Amino acid sequence: MEDFTTELRERIKPIRLLLMDVDGTLTDGKLYYSADWVETKAFDVRDGFGIYLLHIYGLKSGIITGRESKIVTERARELDVKIVYQGRFDKAKVLEDVKRKQNLSEREIAYVGDDLFDLPLLLKVGFSAAPADAHPEVRRQVHYVAQNQGGRGAVREIIELILKAQGYWDDVLAQFSIRSENP
Repeated sequence: MEDFTTELRERIKPIRLLLMDVDGTLTDGKLYYSADWVETKAFDVRDGFGIYLLHIYGLKSGIITGRESKIVTERARELDVKIVYQGRFDKAKVLEDVKRKQNLSEREIAYVGDDLFDLPLLLKVGFSAAPADAHPEVRRQVHYVAQNQGGRGAVREIIELILKAQGYWDDVLAQFSIRSENP
């Protein structure tokens, strides 16, 4: 992950907002239902901590998903993700609304998605990425393919890449290092 090209680093430097798909990106893409048809989803805590780190360094995050779910609303609230669009399959149209409301250019926005309906948005943003298990056509079109799968740390990996390219990573590590009392 640390061996990214100068071109990729330059593409990532202007990013101010990371937008993410949910099913297949922040989750493994499986939908779980109880006998009463109550939907559940599993989120990776590493991805959540990555979003927390992103916010520490002044970057924003958002969710654009084709499905509607109270679970997504609650997870976004828990992670302080303020930009949330649910039930939206025309994600490129949502991008226009996000750009206007956040006063950002496409160059300042990154998006992580895994499936074909993510492609119109992935092709417009300054930096696009996909989990390792994304649709093959998506993996061919994005700027970066994570080594991790959706719902299994792919978003965290991409956030770390962004923080490294923007020069924050050493500071992140310094926050969690144990300092020895001995010289």
